[in-house]
This record gives sequence, structure tokens and C-alpha cells, in this order.
Amino acid sequence: MKAVLQKISRPTNASSILLDRRLDDAIPFQWHHHPEFELTLTLNSRGQRFIGDHIGAYEDGDLVLVGSNLPHTWHSAGKVDEAEPHVALVLWFHPEWVERLEEGFVELAGVKAMFERSAPGLQFTPEVATRVRPLFEGLRRLAPEERLPDVLSMLTILAREQAVTPLSSRVVTPSGRSVDRGRLDRVLDHIHLHYAENPSMDELADLAALSLSGLHRLFLRHLNMPVSEYLMRLRIGEACALLSGSARSIAHVADAVGYRSLANFNRQFKAAKGMTPRAFRDRFRSAA
Repeated sequence: MKAVLQKISRPTNASSILLDRRLDDAIPFQWHHHPEFELTLTLNSRGQRFIGDHIGAYEDGDLVLVGSNLPHTWHSAGKVDEAEPHVALVLWFHPEWVERLEEGFVELAGVKAMFERSAPGLQFTPEVATRVRPLFEGLRRLAPEERLPDVLSMLTILAREQAVTPLSSRVVTPSGRSVDRGRLDRVLDHIHLHYAENPSMDELADLAALSLSGLHRLFLRHLNMPVSEYLMRLRIGEACALLSGSARSIAHVADAVGYRSLANFNRQFKAAKGMTPRAFRDRFRSAA
């Protein structure tokens, strides 16, 4: 199932966009993505949450920050209070606004860093979700131009939270400026174009104009993982996208993402996702 690109109108009188979504019947499965970062608080609802290649259960008070262009959807299975609607309070933030957060406001460095960490999606604890819930719900009663102080207060609370859980293993190229940016971009561009061809470490080091040890340090410094793990997570993430978005056979999917051995693909997929490729596909389709 291909994720639909959602177009979100840019407001002229606010730094963020608020959606107060209330549904009596259900939160439908609508697999989509958009450039905007998304902070979603789900209330009076329980079901499954799909973010990148993550599938997990959610309950009332679920609070998640979704990174830019990361496919996602929620799919409800029931309500907490049948007399009340499912509620999704959503804040969207344009990438350009996030990129400029520190310009003149050094106090927001932690907030910007949180957005940069959100590429795989971040789940916050029930305790911090309870803490920010009054601020989030209060935004509905404010005019767009009046929301900024409460939005920044909420983001500051979230940015200080250490107990956050990354959700998807699907790799998203990091944003931001760095003296190593040109080298890293060249290598990442090549990996994303040729990952199925099993590029060699020597080839990638040449692209970065670094030694093998220098390439290893570059990835550890900026991506917190070695090159081999990045490649593996990219392949498994792309396999998840193919398993959920196409009818290709599992053997075909394995070959398409660079695994010449089906047994090795099944073994690495299960180690990464905790289930076989077939079980992943069945679980995804059962909710669609």
C-alpha cells in the first residue's frame, strides 16, 4: 500500500497548524506522509499505530512526534468511552520553521534537537503526555496567533524528556548543517540509490574521501551507528515498505533490497522486527 502525500496548507498567522479531529465511528486506516513534522495526542481511543515499519498498540493518551515525510497512520479498534468520539489532537510544524528555531533563540536548541531526533518517530511516556495534555487541549480555545507561547512551553517540556522511544527502524536521512555534511550527503545519496547492489566499504570510503576508519567514525558521529548497520536497517525498512505496499513475493522483496539469500533475509528481518516477513505482511494487511 503506497503512502499518500498529504498536502497541508501553510497558515499566514501561526507557526504551527492545529487539527482537532473527532470521529464517532473510528479512526480509519489512511497511510500517508507529508513534509511537516507531526505531534499527535490521541484520546478516548485504542488500536494500532503504524509509523514507518513500526506497528504497535496505542491507548488513550498516546503522544507521538512523527518525523518529516515518515509514512504513518493510526487505526482504531475501539473507544474508552463509547458515548464520546475518538479524538486526535494534531500539531503540524513546517521543516523551514524547525530549521530556523535557533536563530535568535538559543533557548530552543533542545527543541530543535528533539525534532532532528524524530526521524523514526518518537513515543513519549504516559506521564509526560498527561503533563502536556492541558496545554494541548487548551490550544483549541486560542486563536492561531495566540497559540505560540503554549506551543513553545509544550515543546520545551517534551524536549527535556529523556524516556522517549524511537519507533521505526526505517532510516531517514538526517537534516542539519555540519562540516561533514558534504561527505555524508555523497555517501548517503549513493547508499540510497545503490543499497540493493551491496556497495563495498572501499567504494563508500572513496566517495567520502576518507579512510575506512574515517568513514566508520563519520557514521558513528552523525548517525550513531556503523555503516553496516545503516545498510541493514535501510534494507529491512525498504523491505517493510514493499511487504506492506505491494503483492511481490517475499523472495522477490528480499532480492529487491539486496539479499541474495532468502534464509539470510528471513533471519535478519526477524532479528530486526521480531517477526517473519510473512507475519509482518499479514499483520499490516489485517488492519488495512
